Amino acid sequence: MADVNRGNRPLSPHLQIYRLPLAAISSILNRITGVGMTLAAVLIIWWFAAGAFGAGYFDFVDGLLTSILGHLVLIGSLAALWYHMLNSIRHLIWDTGRMMGVEIVEKTTYVVFAGTVILTLLTIIII
Repeated sequence: MADVNRGNRPLSPHLQIYRLPLAAISSILNRITGVGMTLAAVLIIWWFAAGAFGAGYFDFVDGLLTSILGHLVLIGSLAALWYHMLNSIRHLIWDTGRMMGVEIVEKTTYVVFAGTVILTLLTIIII
């Protein structure tokens, strides 16, 4: 039978209307940083392998990784590493059944974000 009230029903929420919860954003970022770290590992392996192929090729790859764009990619990879590590520690705590309340999850998400920024900056300063 045809649905005659179809135009009167509300639309499903979409990303222009619905605001993702902070936990969802954190979960999505955790997956993105995992992929980013894999790509960074490929870049580092490429750099190591370039040394085996000869000095000219190594100079080319080293020039790419030490350029401004290369430094930005490596800094982003460093931030991804710190974020993924801190968020994984939080997930290990969750696996024990602790800190699962909505308020504490939101607070620890902010701690992970702040820790990522602080540890990334400290690593850049020290190295």
